Amino acid sequence: MKLISLVRNVHSRHCRPEVTRCLQLRFFQHDFVPRDPKSKPKKYKYPPVYDPYGPRPPPADKIIELAESIATLPPEERRLIGPMLHERLKHPKLQAVSTEGMDVGGKTDSGPGKVEEKKEKTAFDVKLEKFDASAKIKVIKEVRAFTNLGLKEAKELVEKVPSVLKQGVTKDEANQIIEKIKAAGGVAVME
Repeated sequence: MKLISLVRNVHSRHCRPEVTRCLQLRFFQHDFVPRDPKSKPKKYKYPPVYDPYGPRPPPADKIIELAESIATLPPEERRLIGPMLHERLKHPKLQAVSTEGMDVGGKTDSGPGKVEEKKEKTAFDVKLEKFDASAKIKVIKEVRAFTNLGLKEAKELVEKVPSVLKQGVTKDEANQIIEKIKAAGGVAVME
């Protein structure tokens, strides 16, 4: 009997250990030193102009005289200096950088010398403008024929006129659709 009670006692101690001490120790300390509320912020002195290459020597007297003579010229003659220097020093002409596909902000007005290139439109949308009330069923049938819609979807599309029937079609296909809608009793336009 004593042996059984001893085994139970030993078994219970190993299976369920008694917790007699703190499982976790936490120290809530600041990761930084808190600022003194009475202190004023530090003011740093920045140089008036930052030059990463250090101080430069003053320009030569010849350069100063040249700059003064350019400053005394009238504005019309000053505008001609840049192109003349480009030609004289044989600098390559600057070419416009293409920003197509980039978000560069709002559209800017191009200068008077630039002509916009017009691209010919290749994809068109067919829009149903109106239809005759007596020809509603014929128009729905035609819409179902070239859009592959069900009866319910085609009916809803026709009823919320004006609506786009088909997008991104060629000019020939758009003209064929417009003719079919016109024959059925509706009015469609190409956009």
